[in-house]
This record gives sequence, C-alpha cells and structure tokens, in this order.
Amino acid sequence: MAGLGQRGAGEPPLLLKIVMAGESCVGKTSIVRRYTDSAWAPTSSYLATIGIDFKVKPVVFDDTRVKLQIWDTAGQERFHTLSTSYFRGAQGFVLVYDITNLDSFQGITNWMKDIHEKAGDEVDVILLGNKCDKESERVVPKQKGEKLAWEHGIPFFETSAKDNVNIEDAFSVLTKEILEKKSCVLYDFDVVALKESKKRTCCAF
Repeated sequence: MAGLGQRGAGEPPLLLKIVMAGESCVGKTSIVRRYTDSAWAPTSSYLATIGIDFKVKPVVFDDTRVKLQIWDTAGQERFHTLSTSYFRGAQGFVLVYDITNLDSFQGITNWMKDIHEKAGDEVDVILLGNKCDKESERVVPKQKGEKLAWEHGIPFFETSAKDNVNIEDAFSVLTKEILEKKSCVLYDFDVVALKESKKRTCCAF
C-alpha cells in the first residue's frame, strides 16, 4: 500500500474494474449515480438497466490516483448471461439487495456463486442492503445481512441512495481492500478499447 503512494504524479492512474451485481430494481443504478454524480432521482425516473452500462469515478486514495470503472449490470434473468460475462477481469464487486424485498436477499447466494465462477475466489466483494430509508417497509432484518456477509467474509453496509447513507464509505472500503492486495491493477491505457468493446456489445443486441 505504501509503495502505491510513492508513484510519480505524472503517471497514469490505476484502473480498477468494479461490477454492480444483484437482482433487478434493488437500486444498483441509483447507487452508482449517487456515487459518481452525487445525484439521486426516484426509481421510476430510471429505466431498468438494459444489459450493461458503466460510469467512471476518479478518486485519490492515500496519495494514489485511481480511476474506478463501475459497471452497472442488469438484474433481469433474460440479461443474466450478458451481465455475468462482464464479471471476468473485475477486481471488485458491489453486491446489492433491497431490504424491502426478501427475494432479492435470497438471490444473493446465487450471485456470489456467479462471482466466484466467473471472476475467481480472490476478488473483493462488499454486500449492500439498500433502501434503508424505507424502514417501515423493511422485511430483511439488518442482522440477516450482517450474518450473510460474515459467512462469506465480506464487508457489509446498509445504504440509501436517496439519503446518501454509506455510499461513499462502501466504495472507499472496497477500493482500500483492492489496493491493499493488488498485484493485478492496471494503468489506465485502455479507454479507447473499452469504448469499442461496449459499442460491439450494443450492436450484438
């Protein structure tokens, strides 16, 4: 970690690929937009993510310039194969469920399996119980989220994209964990190739 902070200021930032995963309508897009744009809008104002989208967030972590490339995947079953194909090569995952939706919580185990199958066992994952602003509609107790995260050995936060609760903290913890053990971070030389890859994916639809 200390060595990362000694890199020259003129060098390109480190590029980290982070993937959002979880069922449809748990708030993945709202979380990404809150974190990258400091914005929030009601879920009804967003269309469900169609396949894949990504946003970039430059951050400085312990004097190290980092560019987070955050991929927002669709949770619908019909996009499952496409979404999980983007798991490969990711260094981190933000796994999200909705505290007002028991099915989204029960689906976390399957998403964890997908992550391990597609990205390996060494990637960093955090678990978010989203929409904690809707306490009156809660059906998943916080203790269940904590227990599940403990079983998988991953950090856990309850978050609210609407009220901006724990969004920054969650991404900071994930970034820290990735950088602390990072032997596979890349420099940001790949912007053009990423855009071309995304374009081909859209055409493939």
